[in-house]
Amino acid sequence: MSNLIVRNIGLLVTMDDKRTEVEKVNMVIRDGLVEYIGQSIEDLSDEKSETLDLGGYAVFPGLINTHHHLYQTLTRVVPGSQNSGLFKWLRTLYPIWAKMDGTAVYISALVGMAELLLSGCTSSSDHLYMFPNGATLEDTIRAAKDIGIRFHPTRGSMSLGESDGGLPPDELVEKETAILNDCQRLIEAYHDPSIGSMLQIGLAPCSPFSVSSKLMRETADMARSYGVRLHTHLAETKDEEEYCLQKFGRRPLEYVMELGWNANDVWFAHMVHCCNEDVEALAANKIAIAHCPTSNMRLASGIAPIRRMLRAGVKVGLGVDGSASNDGGHMLVEARQAMLLARLHSAIEDSEGRANETDEYFAARQALELGTRGGSAALGRKDIGQLEVGKCGDFFAVRMDRLEYAGALHDPVAAIIMCATHNVDVVVVNGDIVVNEGKLLTIDLEPIVGRHNEISIGMVA
Repeated sequence: MSNLIVRNIGLLVTMDDKRTEVEKVNMVIRDGLVEYIGQSIEDLSDEKSETLDLGGYAVFPGLINTHHHLYQTLTRVVPGSQNSGLFKWLRTLYPIWAKMDGTAVYISALVGMAELLLSGCTSSSDHLYMFPNGATLEDTIRAAKDIGIRFHPTRGSMSLGESDGGLPPDELVEKETAILNDCQRLIEAYHDPSIGSMLQIGLAPCSPFSVSSKLMRETADMARSYGVRLHTHLAETKDEEEYCLQKFGRRPLEYVMELGWNANDVWFAHMVHCCNEDVEALAANKIAIAHCPTSNMRLASGIAPIRRMLRAGVKVGLGVDGSASNDGGHMLVEARQAMLLARLHSAIEDSEGRANETDEYFAARQALELGTRGGSAALGRKDIGQLEVGKCGDFFAVRMDRLEYAGALHDPVAAIIMCATHNVDVVVVNGDIVVNEGKLLTIDLEPIVGRHNEISIGMVA
């Protein structure tokens, strides 16, 4: 990590508890943490520190991606998967994903992480739940270290194959003893719970239709014995709801909560098909949600009721989801989509005669909050998602004289969400400059993209 002095910030959006926005300010990051924010004119120069002048820029806390499948960058817009719902989409892609190996996982992770960084994302989770041909979670961990992103990989799992009534093919599932042994190994080898940690491990059985009840329960027990977080897909589609009702006699949330997934160390991806009782249960148990608006639209899964969740006190973060169900990984796009979809959902509910609880539109700053403070809450962290003394030195910056913001300088904060989205100009992670002048500094992207395309073509052919 580096010491960094950031001078002359045009506008600093802190997302602190007071939601402070301040103009013409300096910031010092030392040993990865913010040490000073202020307008002092004293000389802040330090021969041990790098200096960055951000006059004319707006600076925001780094965005936090709470749900992804990085390996899916290899299978964007695959024929047969473009116009189908989740279950058919999965059955089309499972055989292709079965061809991955460790190199494919590593290269695909670099590509996905590069997209995220260039869109202002400084922290990302990942849900890797299949390990064919010798692939391991370490392949993604190595990529995160090489590219310089703060990383929350989750050790996913599938144990219920088609022959046992699950959705995935038998060749992609693992024995449950092997899954739990590897979960324990990864936590003990890599999990760092300290302030400013660059790497934290989570445990993440894939879904109610791909793992057994026993594995769901035992995974929760293990996670709590080590103090790590729990993650899974839940209530994403009507098909899933019908599966759970037929197999378990319970709706998805009822089912997993009975297995011990009912505490504040849990965050679920999606929760699209969510009744009022579900929202109340999420709030009462302090369970967080990764909202994935683009993926939910792409697969026609539905619209998660995030306004209802937020009003109930549920913590909601943003996720780009897999790049085969989104076909991109741009966090500013995701924040904008979340804002627009929440507005549309309110209009739909109102037109259907359901009570609209507020006349107010879902605001740009609310969408920004999902991508920052909401993300940190979903990942169980208090040191990211804000820019204030003692928090991590993670931020992105955009030039406000760009074409996209012409005519929008009355409110630069709203402009970053409401105007046309683009890659950002500067990204700093842990005090290190990772992107400058719109260019990724940590890896040579061109040969990585070339190798990625070779692997993708070979897998899909």
